[in-house]
Amino acid sequence: MKIGNPSDKAVNGTSAKTEATASTKTAGKTASLDGGVSESAKVTLSNAASNLLSGADPTFDANKVSKVKQSIDDGSYKVDPEAIADKLIANSRELLERQH
Repeated sequence: MKIGNPSDKAVNGTSAKTEATASTKTAGKTASLDGGVSESAKVTLSNAASNLLSGADPTFDANKVSKVKQSIDDGSYKVDPEAIADKLIANSRELLERQH
């Protein structure tokens, strides 16, 4: 059994990924701004994306998660099948409306 990606194997002492990366860097193709990155290659993240990357998610309530985990562990957590069904139907309707 072989494990791993064949493109990761060393070719003539250099990995294929390194060679592919090196061959795509051609000097002089784009105007150098700051750090050699062209203006069209810059990305601006939304506040939500920045929060996700930093791990600061204001919607995450660790206390609530702890309480739910405890109720599952001790067997007192009750599932409301009607609420689940209502949400599934609402989500399905929303998806169908987006397609039209």
